[in-house]
Amino acid sequence: MKMRAVVAGAKGGPEVLELQDVELPWPGLPRAVLIRLSAAALNPADSFFRRFGGYVTGPAPLVLGHDGASIVEEVGAEVTAVRAGDRVCFCHGGIGAELGTYADYAIVPEERLAAVPVGVSMETAAALPLVAITSWEALYDRAAVCEGEHVLIHAGAGGTGHLAIQLALLRGARVATTVSSAEKMRFVEELGAEWPINYRERDFLEEVIRWSVAGAAVALDNVGSQTMLTTYRAMAPYGRVVTLMGIPGDDTELTAYNQNLTLHNVMMLTPMWKKLHHRLEEQTAILREVLALVAAGRVRVHISARLPLRDASEAHTLMDRGGNIGKIVLTHTA
Repeated sequence: MKMRAVVAGAKGGPEVLELQDVELPWPGLPRAVLIRLSAAALNPADSFFRRFGGYVTGPAPLVLGHDGASIVEEVGAEVTAVRAGDRVCFCHGGIGAELGTYADYAIVPEERLAAVPVGVSMETAAALPLVAITSWEALYDRAAVCEGEHVLIHAGAGGTGHLAIQLALLRGARVATTVSSAEKMRFVEELGAEWPINYRERDFLEEVIRWSVAGAAVALDNVGSQTMLTTYRAMAPYGRVVTLMGIPGDDTELTAYNQNLTLHNVMMLTPMWKKLHHRLEEQTAILREVLALVAAGRVRVHISARLPLRDASEAHTLMDRGGNIGKIVLTHTA
């Protein structure tokens, strides 16, 4: 059986992405579920795999995309958790070996699926999984954010950032966030951020100290090493810094050491890559909790752009350019 999929035929820029007909390996394993996709979300990790190749290699072409949502089409012989017609979303595939979500269909283990509540659109459900799981693991599991704490979130208008702001606020934290434009300032203020900082106009270190006085208790870095090194100086003693970009080490003044900072890495694709099944189950449980928050109106997902599957290359160009607010979604229309 053939299906349309966007294949990364080589390593490089958005131009390497091509819509092709590929083989759909169905029927699959007894506990596998076939989903005819309605929408998929872009994540910065997709650009990484496009440029450098997948974590895992196999005979199948590299089809990017971790997040997807739609209605179950068929189920394997031993599937009990879902049935044809159910509304589901998931984070699965897109790192090589198994096909990603830039395709007409996805094959997903039943235990990786979360039910999409009534009233939550498929586009919203597709845009949610990776950023929701990442933000939850960073702020709740690693940093253990508490009520009343000062929390600094970098890139607060981005896909992960805008979810992280909302999750921090749900724990009763006070949030400062860095953004790059007046439009993004307004956006994060609408989300509830107390202290938005346009880093193009103001020194975020000075602003965080002015806001918190003693320094932030928690920081989430989604930018890179130089920003994280400066962030050390914005922290209160015994603060917790979480990075999605890899820990760069200490600065020349040994600020992280002298401030007794706790440093955490979060790379939410590790369980998929390393096949850590208990961690994958935990991530699916997180997704289900955040979906319930979305359905209750306590968390919202902002989608800044919607493009058809055939325009995946254009969508990647938009993502690589930066500056978008929230998420970019591919819609699986003919």
